[in-house]
Amino acid sequence: MIPLKLPFWLSGPQLSKLRRACQHFWEQVETWLYWPVRQLDPLTCTPGALDLLAWQRGVQRFDGESMGLYRLRVRYAFVNARDAGSVAGLKRIFERLLIGYVEIEERLPDRDWDVIKLHLSDQQMADNPELLQIILRKYGRICRRYEFEVLTPLPIQLRSAHCGHDNGFLSASL
Repeated sequence: MIPLKLPFWLSGPQLSKLRRACQHFWEQVETWLYWPVRQLDPLTCTPGALDLLAWQRGVQRFDGESMGLYRLRVRYAFVNARDAGSVAGLKRIFERLLIGYVEIEERLPDRDWDVIKLHLSDQQMADNPELLQIILRKYGRICRRYEFEVLTPLPIQLRSAHCGHDNGFLSASL
């Protein structure tokens, strides 16, 4: 809000109190006027307005979905729809919805042409089983079958050491 200023000849303790009261009142009016505009942001709007935005963007909340994830799905609905159907787009969708990194393989040798394999970690599969199905149903390629392959990271310790052996080559001639 722009700070209110009184002309210099209207100075004094009573007028400064009036200026502060007017400033406070107009700041309150400004918050009332900007409230509808703030309801258009899915990350900060009220749950009722969020449900309206979700209906407008074709997003339905599934059972057990957190409010934060629901807000992310509503926020990125248009961008996810644009990215749907491509490998790079599906990877971006997984990153936007905070699932994490995913590897995608298409046209696998010795497999049917319509099989797509998704490589996910065990933690990703355990945390988001229903969300993964919804993403693939809504943003995956039509007439394709998806398979999940679980990647389990294993910590490995590797030690290198110097081996002081000499190699030589001897040849014998007659």
